[in-house]
Amino acid sequence: MNDYKNFAQSELDRLIPIQNRFKEEFDIDSYANWFYDGESAILRLYNSDDDEIFFKYIPIGTFSLSQKTWMWSWFNNYLNEKNKIETLKIKQFGEENQFEKLTTGTFTSDEFDGWEFLAISQKLLAGIGVYKINGDNLEHFLLLTELINPDSNQEIRKLKQKTVDCGNHGFKRPAFVCQHLELDSKKGFEESFETFPGMDLEDDDDFSAWCDECERKRIECDGWNDKSEEFAKIKLVCEDCYFEMKKSNQNKSY
Repeated sequence: MNDYKNFAQSELDRLIPIQNRFKEEFDIDSYANWFYDGESAILRLYNSDDDEIFFKYIPIGTFSLSQKTWMWSWFNNYLNEKNKIETLKIKQFGEENQFEKLTTGTFTSDEFDGWEFLAISQKLLAGIGVYKINGDNLEHFLLLTELINPDSNQEIRKLKQKTVDCGNHGFKRPAFVCQHLELDSKKGFEESFETFPGMDLEDDDDFSAWCDECERKRIECDGWNDKSEEFAKIKLVCEDCYFEMKKSNQNKSY
């Protein structure tokens, strides 16, 4: 078997009715919001705390919108999901059949490749459906493997304990901003490191930002200390609020 184009198309054709049944059974398109946790490999789709659904997933790969490149999860050292090792089975299948796209860690690509890879993954890894997360810079292609009951699952209880219950966005990752940053202001937006929505964080990293005025105070005080932190009065927000503030405030005020 070495005609990849025909093979990939046949797998796409096979996936379509499976995905249609999956979307209908779980009403996937009715959920406006998503959140995924790399440590537990859990995807949450929701409209509110009372209207939500959870799945276990395997991260298949990502597509960079800016660089127009695909990267397999088995090649991506920045992904937290331990079960990304499952995608090595796809690589092995590619080696056995001389399918270069399945064995090359990263390469110039397009979004259509991602859907082919999901179709192939669904067959090889026995998923119940697929899902694509649309980020500002990256699209994440996920293979969903099982539905989770949130009332009896310990991982979901732990997940909710380490996330912020935001009144506007539900359970999201925590973020930290100075007291001066609001949604309807343009006060500058200084960060500890460059960020984008949906990005994976190292264990010791947090989304954190402060305004131009706090940056001047930080420099005046020779870094973060009791005096500069008292001026900033850092507050807790959710990840979505953080990026809404970033969009609103990133135009410098000086």
